[in-house]
Amino acid sequence: MSAITIDRKEFHDRVLACWMGKAIGGTLGAPYECQRGPHSLTYYDPVPTEAAPNDDLDLQLVWLSMLEDVGVDPPLPAFAEYWSRHAASYPWNEYGFFMRNYGRGLRPPVAGCFENYFVDEMGSPIRSEIWACLHAGDPQAAAEKAWRDSALDHAGGEGTCGEMFLAAVQAAAFIEADPETLIRIGLEMIPLSSHVGRSVREALWCRKNGLNWAEARERVATRFGHHQPCNAVPNHGFITIGWLYGEGFGDRLCKAVNCGYDTDCTGASLGALLGILGGTAAIPDKWLAPIGRQIVLHRFTRGLPAPATLDELADRTVALAAKAGVPLADATALPDDLRSRLFRNEAAIRARARDVHAAVELCDGREVWLHYGGEPVLRPGVAREVWVTLSDDDRPSVEITAPDGWTCTRLADNRFRLACDGDVADANTLTVRPAAGGSVDFTMLGPGQAKGYPAGHNVPECLTCRARVEACICPK
Repeated sequence: MSAITIDRKEFHDRVLACWMGKAIGGTLGAPYECQRGPHSLTYYDPVPTEAAPNDDLDLQLVWLSMLEDVGVDPPLPAFAEYWSRHAASYPWNEYGFFMRNYGRGLRPPVAGCFENYFVDEMGSPIRSEIWACLHAGDPQAAAEKAWRDSALDHAGGEGTCGEMFLAAVQAAAFIEADPETLIRIGLEMIPLSSHVGRSVREALWCRKNGLNWAEARERVATRFGHHQPCNAVPNHGFITIGWLYGEGFGDRLCKAVNCGYDTDCTGASLGALLGILGGTAAIPDKWLAPIGRQIVLHRFTRGLPAPATLDELADRTVALAAKAGVPLADATALPDDLRSRLFRNEAAIRARARDVHAAVELCDGREVWLHYGGEPVLRPGVAREVWVTLSDDDRPSVEITAPDGWTCTRLADNRFRLACDGDVADANTLTVRPAAGGSVDFTMLGPGQAKGYPAGHNVPECLTCRARVEACICPK
């Protein structure tokens, strides 16, 4: 069975084009973000003089720094650490609720879903490209990394499905060009029941059955539309419509953005994909010239050793891809069973099977997972079972120390029943001690920290700088 190799010069060009397309599409769509449309763009309006600052790109620069510091196979706690270090000021939707939970002591993945109305949104699908580049030609590996990323703030939601889908499509696009094949590779990584998948399939059905762009857009907007314009479900359908109905780079971007809703995200994600597929030669200069190659950071991205230009970003991405094992060589060589390999999804299935009602921390380099069996809350007089797994052991021998006044009854080597008949404090520490040594603390909330949050409301913002109040960026 012959191996896959990818021409290193062509790979670098496609990575650069990926980031160019990301910046172009995000800038095109930014003025129309959250406007439902349809629109009628044929070019930038207004014409920019630089790239628009965009979390779509910035948050991947946070991951770039993480990957350079901790390695190309980062554990889930590293994602939380780097987000809290460089992106804590973002107040919006899923971003704000992850940090709200993180500040209360919870850790991903449960910190990404507890009292988080926004798990079905676009905040993680827009972070797919770095995983595609680090796992070019290996879509299931890209999808697995996308699961880790999205577990931060979209655990268990359609945002996770969206990022896994896009990461797989983009990773495969380095060595496969057929749109329908790429779409079906991406769909293979997510559940059949996913509404992101249903929206994408609807867009594909429309194209194959002769509906025009307006009809396809209306079907997706009507059947999958949402009162939250950033919901991932319709927006993945719109990305697919732009890709399948457009003719050439600019027309495809405009058709995606003209569908409306989360337009900076749909434009940016499709632009990156088109860059991977066609390289820099497929990006007309009229689209790149107005924004140039400088990277413009959003003011909420803080303290980051970010690349100054798209060229530097491409260089650093390629260096990481080589460390991650992308098979770079002097020429591309593809095996006869290429498509069978690209459709493999075992790693994606294993990722999807992970428990999102759990928290993970590192203990002597190993991931320790505390499984809450539901919400991370203990209520007076209501016993509940929790259990512990390690990254390399599903049934380890562990000890748990609970707060004073609680009972902690061992049920198995790694399973315990917790109860408290009196008042339960707002925040409580459970200390887990694996038999192999070391200890790690987890938080169990009390009912005072589990009163719920009104659906669709954001966390409080500073009225001056508009950052999350706990991470205000106003001059001190």
